[in-house]
Amino acid sequence: MRLEPLIAKKFEMKGSEKSRQSLLDDLLTHILVVDDEQPILELIKNGLRKDGYLITACQTAADVDMQKLHLYDIILLDVMMPGVDGFEYCKKIRNIVDCPILFLTAKTLEEDILYGLGIGADDYITKPFRIAELRARVNAHLRREQRERHSTLTFEKIKFDLAAKELWVAGNRVTLTKSEYLICEYLARNKGQVFTKEQIYEAVFGLDGDSDNSTIATHIKNIRAKLEKLNIQPISTVWGIGYKWE
Repeated sequence: MRLEPLIAKKFEMKGSEKSRQSLLDDLLTHILVVDDEQPILELIKNGLRKDGYLITACQTAADVDMQKLHLYDIILLDVMMPGVDGFEYCKKIRNIVDCPILFLTAKTLEEDILYGLGIGADDYITKPFRIAELRARVNAHLRREQRERHSTLTFEKIKFDLAAKELWVAGNRVTLTKSEYLICEYLARNKGQVFTKEQIYEAVFGLDGDSDNSTIATHIKNIRAKLEKLNIQPISTVWGIGYKWE
């Protein structure tokens, strides 16, 4: 019996299982927990897993993979840690992530709490805490985030406030005309899809628009100039076809 087909089939099955697992993971709520005390990490992991969450636990800020920060739906951060403490790490990542950040700390002085909230934390849980309280706080923040996601559209540093019709980049509001905003929102809602100038014009202005589709190129030129000041260029040109949001 030849082994090569069997080995190939085995690897194919493993690859398929890995792919399915990856899809399942994408559907789960991801929580990052950073605390230098291993018993507390275990307590939090065991407690939050009961709610079906996917937990990543790190004992120091240096252990966190910065490339995966955008994957987390909420971050639990101890304040007093060796090396980079929670306050410093919160300041470092606050403009990178827009998910809730909850501090876990034994510091109960009002000035410490106000400082933590002032640098971007969303909540403060004092140690020692009951796991039931932690679960309740985490679930409350996640429910609030779920409600807000219906009125926001987020891509790492870029955030659309769909209700206010505003575009924000790393916490900075981008001053756009109504037409420029509508073009950005349309392309962003259909990220990765290429549209011709005619399609963009019809979607944004309708068939009874006062201008013609040649104005789309001008609008996009202006949008790019404004976003370039913030070192970001999400709209790319697909030569001979049109534009897409990367």
